[in-house]
Amino acid sequence: MKLKLAALAALLPIAASAQKTNFSITGHIGKLDKPAKVYIDYMDNGTSHEDSSAVVNGEFKITGTVAGITTSRMAFDHTGKGKQHAIYAPNADVVYIYFGKENMVYTSADSLVNAKVTGSKVYDEFEAYNKQIGGTIMALTKAVNAEFNAATPEQQKDTAFVKAVDARYRKSIAARNEKQFQFAKNNPNSYFALVALSESAGTHVDVDKINPVFKALNPSLRATDMGKELEQRIAAGGITAIGKQAPAFTQNDVNGKPVSLADLKGKYVLVEFWASWCAPCRAGNPNLVKQYKLYKDKGFEIISVSLDNVKDKWVDAIAKDGLPWIQVSDLKGWNNAVGRLYGVRAVPQSFLLDKDGKIIGNTLRDETLNAKLAEIFN
Repeated sequence: MKLKLAALAALLPIAASAQKTNFSITGHIGKLDKPAKVYIDYMDNGTSHEDSSAVVNGEFKITGTVAGITTSRMAFDHTGKGKQHAIYAPNADVVYIYFGKENMVYTSADSLVNAKVTGSKVYDEFEAYNKQIGGTIMALTKAVNAEFNAATPEQQKDTAFVKAVDARYRKSIAARNEKQFQFAKNNPNSYFALVALSESAGTHVDVDKINPVFKALNPSLRATDMGKELEQRIAAGGITAIGKQAPAFTQNDVNGKPVSLADLKGKYVLVEFWASWCAPCRAGNPNLVKQYKLYKDKGFEIISVSLDNVKDKWVDAIAKDGLPWIQVSDLKGWNNAVGRLYGVRAVPQSFLLDKDGKIIGNTLRDETLNAKLAEIFN
């Protein structure tokens, strides 16, 4: 008994140390009370976390431990309708922020969106960065939505008007991307130079343009998980182009059995990246089922790589959508090894391979995929 107690006593300092936190987010939002709640999702060193806090008399507090600067989404549920409503409801009270090992304070009479933020050097740098590049994506999207909603019903039905609004939005995004690229070039020691370069690089990386600027960033930035992910995306830009041999991979199916891409050689293969939480992915699944039934006996196969991190949700989505083809995942979310190997930054994403395993199409979806398959098999 003494030995067991001594061993337990020896572990106490370690346990106490593990419970220490190095960040806090405190809120003073009016006089809101239960059932109001705040939800946060944040990515730290490649690992996703989520937490929440009840709101009592306008007060909430979230604490935790991070390795460095992290990106996060925080949603305020004013009426107790749950996390999904808090995030996706019209006029949702949601903020997207970066923070580090610091004590951030939100103060507002009514909402997170209108709050004044203090105590965070990272947040101040983020705000300064956004001013230089023309604002956040959310701000630009909000502006274009406001422009469309302010139009008359006749204008909203006018194809020319809609195209003009869309063109202005795309132009503002392109201008922002170029400002991000210049920010990355001019501020190689700033964490937000890495953020800017990662965002401006996009899904299909222009390797010759992006790689020199990436190499010029401070080595400590390149060594972060975001830096490593961007480096993998740059590498993927050179190996996932049309005509290239598709990168080989092996990952487990829903039963834990390893499946290799090499095993499918001799067939036309669609490598499909998706997730149970991805609405556009789920919306496109009926068409994939139809195409699979049409061509599976003619030498067509699909291997779907899920970016889920919860097995039950992944398996449930497969069953509900009736997906009969190969399903694999390492359940590491955005850190899925195959996703990072292929430079996947958004889902749905796909790569179509010929019988020799060479890439003959990417980002094929719905009608573009249907047309390509019809061309091949008919």
